[in-house]
Amino acid sequence: MKKVLLIGNPNVGKSVVFSRLTGVHVISSNYPGTTVEFTEGSIKLDKKKAKLIDVPGTYTLDPTCKAEEIAVKMIDEGDLIVNVVDANNLERNLLITQQLIETGKPMVVAINLWDEAKQKGIKIDIKKLEKELGVPVVATVATTGEGIKKLVNRIKEAKPKKNVIKSSTSDKWKKIGELVCKVQTVTHRHKTALEKFKDLTVKSWFGIPFALIILVTIFILIRFIGEGLIGYVFEPLFNWLWTPLMMYLSGLFGSGGFIHDILIGELIDGEIDYVQSLGLLTTGLFVPIAMVLPYVFAFYLILSVLEDIGYLPRFAVLVDTFMHKIGLHGLSIVPMILGFGCNVPGVLSARILESKREKFIAMTLMCITIPCMAQIAMIVGLVGSAGELGLIIVFGTLFLVWIILGGIMNKFIKGESPEIYTEIPPYRLPNLKSLLKKLWMRIKKFIGEAVPYVLLGVLIVNVLYALGIIDFVGKITAPVIKGLLGLPEAAVGAIIVGFLRKDVAIGMLLPLGLSFTQLIVASVVLAMYFPCVATFAVLVKELGFKDMLKSGTIMLGVTILVGTILNYGLSMVFST
Repeated sequence: MKKVLLIGNPNVGKSVVFSRLTGVHVISSNYPGTTVEFTEGSIKLDKKKAKLIDVPGTYTLDPTCKAEEIAVKMIDEGDLIVNVVDANNLERNLLITQQLIETGKPMVVAINLWDEAKQKGIKIDIKKLEKELGVPVVATVATTGEGIKKLVNRIKEAKPKKNVIKSSTSDKWKKIGELVCKVQTVTHRHKTALEKFKDLTVKSWFGIPFALIILVTIFILIRFIGEGLIGYVFEPLFNWLWTPLMMYLSGLFGSGGFIHDILIGELIDGEIDYVQSLGLLTTGLFVPIAMVLPYVFAFYLILSVLEDIGYLPRFAVLVDTFMHKIGLHGLSIVPMILGFGCNVPGVLSARILESKREKFIAMTLMCITIPCMAQIAMIVGLVGSAGELGLIIVFGTLFLVWIILGGIMNKFIKGESPEIYTEIPPYRLPNLKSLLKKLWMRIKKFIGEAVPYVLLGVLIVNVLYALGIIDFVGKITAPVIKGLLGLPEAAVGAIIVGFLRKDVAIGMLLPLGLSFTQLIVASVVLAMYFPCVATFAVLVKELGFKDMLKSGTIMLGVTILVGTILNYGLSMVFST
């Protein structure tokens, strides 16, 4: 099957072009031997199906990071190239165009964001540009579909440029400058209200209050959407449809026994309690689907909107000065934000950071202080029932640790934090089809990863309880668990399961009847002490075993210290 590669700089609308060219069913995969993701779909060319691969965005074919290295390898394996170019930044985009032409691959160029360029007074002579480049060129507006049909037709005409003479980078820039003068004209115009607002959002006096409003709004929306879906959709569905079936199965198993407790769990006052029963078919399904998925859906919906609008790069620029105080630059805020959805993509996206030092600091801070949305949902349900104050203490503690630990690592870990270099796109209205497709892929991936780990976690904890292992470990670790952290020995089960799924571990605290102080300490400890197994596997691959060992030591040490301080501090405050 022919491979068609979609290649271009970051933020040129590649994902929207991809969405227009492919059907609904697309997959997200890792390049063999790496954890660099790309998206793959299918397209029909001359009534034959071809693979369409959205290659990681890159500014050059002279790679400076892992993602760009993979992009270059994928070009070698591809049969045909669709180069997506931003019409607003023709000169900068044409460097990779020239490099792609020199590969000798059949190629077509899509000049995207054509409508925005016209609004800015930028005019590009497409016919003249095509003649100069020697490959087919098409103007497109992917958000509306303008030019997409023509692009598909001209993909069939894709061809390598004849008589290509390779040149140095400096010569390329000279040729690009001359080419842009020939094909592009720019007329003066005044800034629009939206462009003036865009400038304001990166100025600290306006941008910081605006960012705080955005963050508060995000939290309110996530909670509103998540709780609404739980209360009006998922809980009623489980109660109406699933509970009668589970009670029927419970009766068949005699309402007790080893198999019953594994599948259905323990009956609470003769009824199924989806949080406390801990059965594979009850808690194992209810937690990821009915308690966590609604919040994950809300988070990824809002994140996708912010990505497509173009706010995240501005937020990165805005926090750049502050982030340097913890050894990072502004772009590292993006992995942190992604980490709130799931730490795995958060860790993977940290590849945008240039130095080994930055990656170590960012990944360690993320795993210690950034709970995933699944875990946040469980903390809100568990601690929130005791009042808003508990939530403020839990998340306030994690934020303080993020700042203090970041400052300490910045001081003692050798190396440099380079300045931020990022493309800031204009504000754009999201493309609904592309947004929904991205949302569906993320939700599908969450379900595929969450449900198996939750089921495995529930199974393991039931077996460990049955064999008496949790009680044994609880007695061995009592000096730390009970003495320093002030938690009951039974909390050991939650800590063990936390390595598989932290959201399930939080849920396991509910039947323990913890005090207000214990709820807070346990939630903070489970958030900080170690990453879940999926994140751990990615960390080992990204950092290497030696640095992962160093990072893990920091995690455990900081967790015990913070948990101990919280235990004794809160005990004194709330005992008086």
